[in-house]
Amino acid sequence: MTVSIPLNFRKIAALVAGAGTLFWLYTFYFIAHVPPGDGTGFQWLAVFPLGMVFGLFFLPAWLLVAIGRLPRFTTAVGLCGLIAFAIIWMQLLNEFPKS
Repeated sequence: MTVSIPLNFRKIAALVAGAGTLFWLYTFYFIAHVPPGDGTGFQWLAVFPLGMVFGLFFLPAWLLVAIGRLPRFTTAVGLCGLIAFAIIWMQLLNEFPKS
């Protein structure tokens, strides 16, 4: 006899959206502590693509979680956002000055 545990996609979507939001907030902390490089402050331009990912993927995810609509779609959107964050972040880490 097997016991089936139903997946609660609304909770999963909220966890994914929360993870994306926390990572987005962490990027501000990380960028603030990047070594100065040439002193122009251009490292702050990284905020724009990261903010666009947050706005395109995680704000709609939070809205859909809040109203309880399309939980599977919301989970998929959030996971796509996490993948986009990973791709962009890996590129940005190569661009930031080292010590």
